[in-house]
Amino acid sequence: MTFDQFLETGLALPSATERLTRETEVTLRVGEKTFAMGTPDSGRVCARAPEEEQAALLSADPDTCTVAPYVGRHGWLLVELGRVGADEPRELVTEARRSTAPERPGRTFDAERAT
Repeated sequence: MTFDQFLETGLALPSATERLTRETEVTLRVGEKTFAMGTPDSGRVCARAPEEEQAALLSADPDTCTVAPYVGRHGWLLVELGRVGADEPRELVTEARRSTAPERPGRTFDAERAT
């Protein structure tokens, strides 16, 4: 998956917006809460993951997913985009958005996905 595909996937999620920070870092947000971020030329993205999912991804392929610097202890993963297929980052960004969204939009998100 490329960074552009990652970004497109994230922005397709309900209520997701994009904001440029630190002049080069693209953040994906629900309201003011960030659920994923990265820089286009780095080949990596950082995404929030529920604790169970973070543990599973870290043990499954530690060369692809690692604990993100600084924010890893808060459930963030660093993902090497070139080492994964299109479905893995899609699932990760979807779960990141779901775990970050306020309760009400989260329910709306699940309802929209079911249709």
